[in-house]
Amino acid sequence: MKWEKGGLKTPIARARGLGSAKEGVKHWMAQRFTAILNIPLTIWFVYQIFNAGFDVHGMIPVWMNSPVNSGLLILFTISIFYHAMLGVQVVIEDYVHNEFLKIVLIVLQKGGLMLGATISIFSILHLAHGF
Repeated sequence: MKWEKGGLKTPIARARGLGSAKEGVKHWMAQRFTAILNIPLTIWFVYQIFNAGFDVHGMIPVWMNSPVNSGLLILFTISIFYHAMLGVQVVIEDYVHNEFLKIVLIVLQKGGLMLGATISIFSILHLAHGF
């Protein structure tokens, strides 16, 4: 490990080579922003589900035909998937110590979540507007 090769260096001299990637604050702010955005969107979504009544399957196309509902649902989908991507990336960076495996897992999780978000958005558009 880099700390063990310090020799006669001062602690600050040893720490200089271990500096941050300068992306931590941006990542942290993005995760907090999506978390705060998810609160009203989740409340809206849960309210809409309970307000739909018992005939959910028959009401989905009518409900999603509204540009407000389909737009908020797309925003909710993007926010949820992006928040998940940020959170899973932190877990991988913190707990996977093999650098090659870490990079592979981050690429796979980002690709998988982006694919999931894309499929979800196209499904919403298909149900709402027949695209």
